[in-house]
Parts: sequence; C-alpha cells; structure tokens
Amino acid sequence: MEISKAEIASAAAATTAGNPQELRGAEILVKSLQAEGVKYIWGYPGGSVLHIYDALYKQDTMLHVLVRHEQAAVHAADGYARATGDVGVALVTSGPGVTNAVTGIATAYMDSIPLVVITGQVPTAAIGQDAFQECDTVGITRPVVKHNFLVKDVRDLAMVMKKAFHIARSGRPGPVVVDIPKDVSFNKTPYSGHPEGVEMRSYNPVRKGHGGQIRKALQLLLAAKRPYIYTGGGVLLSNATAELRTLVDMLGYPVTNTLMGLGAYPASDRKFVGMLGMHGTVEANNAMQNCDVLLAIGARFDDRVIGNPKHFAQNERKIIHIDIDPSSISKRVRVDVPIVGDVKEVLTELIAMIKESSVKPDAHALGAWWETIDGWRKGDCLSYDRDNQDVIKPQFVVETLWNMTQGTDTYITSDVGQHQMWAAQYYRFDEPRRWINSGGLGTMGVGIPYAMGIKLAKPESEVFCITGEGSVQMCIQELSTCLQYNTPIKVISLNNRYLGMVRQWQEIEYSGRYSHSYMDALPNFVKLAESYGHVGMLIEHPQDVEGALREARKLKDRTVFMDFRTDPTENVFPMVRAGKGITEMILGAEDL
Repeated sequence: MEISKAEIASAAAATTAGNPQELRGAEILVKSLQAEGVKYIWGYPGGSVLHIYDALYKQDTMLHVLVRHEQAAVHAADGYARATGDVGVALVTSGPGVTNAVTGIATAYMDSIPLVVITGQVPTAAIGQDAFQECDTVGITRPVVKHNFLVKDVRDLAMVMKKAFHIARSGRPGPVVVDIPKDVSFNKTPYSGHPEGVEMRSYNPVRKGHGGQIRKALQLLLAAKRPYIYTGGGVLLSNATAELRTLVDMLGYPVTNTLMGLGAYPASDRKFVGMLGMHGTVEANNAMQNCDVLLAIGARFDDRVIGNPKHFAQNERKIIHIDIDPSSISKRVRVDVPIVGDVKEVLTELIAMIKESSVKPDAHALGAWWETIDGWRKGDCLSYDRDNQDVIKPQFVVETLWNMTQGTDTYITSDVGQHQMWAAQYYRFDEPRRWINSGGLGTMGVGIPYAMGIKLAKPESEVFCITGEGSVQMCIQELSTCLQYNTPIKVISLNNRYLGMVRQWQEIEYSGRYSHSYMDALPNFVKLAESYGHVGMLIEHPQDVEGALREARKLKDRTVFMDFRTDPTENVFPMVRAGKGITEMILGAEDL
C-alpha cells in the first residue's frame, strides 16, 4: 500500500481555501501519520480511542490491522520496523490496552527499534481519579521508552507527533509513547499543517565522529597483529552493512556478529568466524579473547557476549568502540578509543582514511593470526549427529531450510529459546535485516507477530517463523489475524515437548531437576492450525523433513504450521555457563 506524494502533501497541507482547518484531535493524528508516510497501523480498539478509530475509518491511505492482543500489535509493528528500517506504529486503548502493550514496548526498547505507540487515555478531567480503564501510562512506560508524551491540549498534538517520529528514528532509535486523553482526540483546533521541522534543544544526537579519534583508531587497526572486528545490531540500524563489508574486505580482518548483528557481514564469507557469545562458535569467542586490537561497531559488550567482565579483562588488548549512544561506551568494558557517532558516517570516514594511508596491515602477522583461527575452526564446534535416522534433530530442520532457501528473498523470525539459538547458528544469513528476533529482552511469543508484520511489508518474500511449542502458544491467537489480513507465513515449530532452554539449564545447573519445564498437555497443533483456517502438518521422521518444507513452500498463499517432533534431549552447544568467561565453553555432553 503505497502513499503517494500528493497524499502526503495533502495530509501536511497548511490551509484550506487560505484558512486553517478546524479539525478534531483524532483527525490531526491521522493527518500526522499520513504526513510521516505511515502505511500500516497495528492495533486494538477500546473506549478511549474510539474517536481515533472513527477518524481512521474515514481515510484509505493507511491499513489498520486488527490484532487479537495488544502485545501482538506492538510486536507486529516492531517486526515491520526491523525488516524495513521504517518507524512501526501501534495503537491501543487505555488501561489494560496499555499494560498488555508494555511487553512489546520493552522488547523494542532493549533492541533499539523505532516505534511510535499511540495509547488512549481517560479524559483529562478524570486523570488521577481512578476512572474506568485508567492507568498511569507515562509512569508505567517511562523505564522502557526512549521518550513518552501525555498530550493535554489538542493544540499541541501535531508538534508532539512530529517530535515522536523524530525521536523514534534518530540517534539511537527506540520506542516513543504518545498518550492521548479521549477529550483531546475529540476537541477541535485550527490545524495549520504538519510541522515541517522540529527543534529540540535538549535532544541533539551526534552523527559525525570526531576526526582525531577516528585517526587514532586507524593507527591502532593498521598496527594490529591480531585484529578483530566485532559488530552488533547498530550496524543494521544505521544501514551501514555496505560500509562494514567494504572495511572488512579492505583490511582482510576476521569479523564476528552478535545475535542482533547477524547478516551485517555475509555468513558465507571466509572472513566471518560465526556468531560470538554464550552460544557462539569456538573460533569467534577465542578470537575475541585473544585479539590485540578489537574494533567494536554498534555493539554493547553485553553479558551474553563477553560473559564475565573480569575474565574478559584478563587479556591485554586495545579497544576501539564506535556507537551513536555515548552511554553505551565504557559501560561494561573500558575502551581505549571511544568514537561517538553514527556508524555509517564513522565507517565512511574511516574507509576514506584507510584509502589515503600509505600504511598497510602487517600481512605476515595477519597470516599467522588466520592460521590460529583456522586451527580453532577445525574443531567444527557446530557438529551434531547428522546421520541420525531415528529422531529429528532440530539443527537438521534449520540446516535443511537454509539449504533450500539460500540465495532467495527470505526472512526468518524466531521466538526465544533453544530454537532461537539453533536458527542463529545454522541459518547462515548473508543479507541484513533478514533475521528478526528478540535479543535484549528475550521475549517469548514474538515470532508470529514479527512474521505477520514483515509479510505485510514484504508480500513477495518468504517469511518463516522458527519457534517452539512453548513460545508459540504465547501469541498463537494471531493465526486469526494472519487469516483476516492474508499474511501467509510459514511456522516451523521445533516441538521437543519441553521448555527447551529451561530444561537445558536445569540439566546442567540443577542436576536434572526438571521443575515445571515439561509440556504435559500440548494441543494438536495440526488441528489447531486448521481451526484457524490454515494448513497443519505433523512431521515425525528425519526423512520427511525436506519434503514437508518443500510442500509448505509450494503453498504460497496459505499460512502453514509445521509441527516437527524433535529430539527432546538435544542441547544447544557451544554453551558458556553463567559467570564464566567466553572461552570457558561447554562443547557437548562430554564436557558436563
């Protein structure tokens, strides 16, 4: 659904026959969304937003998607934003509508995803009176938003919406909540058009990196004997994958991605040493610990990446850290060369300096470093029992999907748990924004809403949701939304009858005391999918995996739920236990 330039211009028009229009707040909100180029809104109506829904009814440039739960509305907008880079928009009512949406807002906040979440509120005169479906939206959401607004005067609404989109998409992106009391959406005011610009004295994110700091980084990089490039989701958020690939290819240095950064550099390229961290490869984690110069780009040294900070600090290394958010630099690990700025702009300047420099990397030292890395690679830490014909190995399902879809325009979403890690390890992402998952908050239930949002944005692309029988039930009602709005996604459920990651930790850390991690009353997923109007498949044997995936892919216009009965004893390896360093890895059951 494309919005023409004429429609956007009309939405932003300042006058009608030379005079400002008298519009209700709800109408101003709709015009603001149109002026910002919004195509889709995910939401659920309720009393405090009925004026807004009435205004939406009278327009036809934006599609409103009626979800079945407010959490899914925010997740779907989030998935759309991750895949497209645009600001996602969700609309919920007051009270429980807001509280249901909080998990989605927090999920986006932890992963720095640009959203504008519009929430209804009781009339201004009733605020603080414990009115029906009232809650303190600003207070509740304050810890999990980049910013929030309570609009008390309809005259402020147009500028607030302009600020909301600006804050959401600029600097380090994030969700912004706009709380609109019911009377504000009803009241009228002269509308002089959507503001053309916005100035916020207290908010001016730095985009251009300090030239002197970039030169220091260049000197360290070119003098390195064991260099390493560590990249996170900030590369994708900045749309800087082309610059990253140019930099890595110019230098010939090894590169790793975090869980959130997968696809920033092609996984099929030899210079990519795999994902690092708690379930990263041996070569990626060992290189992180043993490099002498580390270039961190759009990453934050979080606990799942470096493990124990004291262990990480044992080895001497020089650290260069590029990030648009100054608060992320030296937050967990002290760095030597901080560079605050937009990743794309900083890398562009760094590449230009490398081209101008007469100094080249030490080819002999780099060759020796690659020999060391290749030695770690020979251990094949991602090996598993590929010859097993008795039970489906979950890794085999993901590998089969990758072999089948590599080179195609495919998006993979996941929920959270073992299946998420297997997807990250065995689906080799070569392109950016194709891997959509919850990294920071680790939210179960995101997979189907993410896929739903992506499929609307990318109708010609294949969209697969890799999930587990535990996670998928948290938002499974959205299969109804998929039918209503014709978003034919493919759901791959790696069903091991356990909350798999919980069971794995209980096996390793709690002496096999499987407390409440076994799913003892699962639905018949095939019949459940069919009851929602979709296709259900049950796959119980390894020899049927490829055929089922091929059949599902042929059903281009249908949502297909594939229930793969997988090995309930399989664990995710490598694994770094809590409190350990990233090189203290468990590689298999023999290490337990």
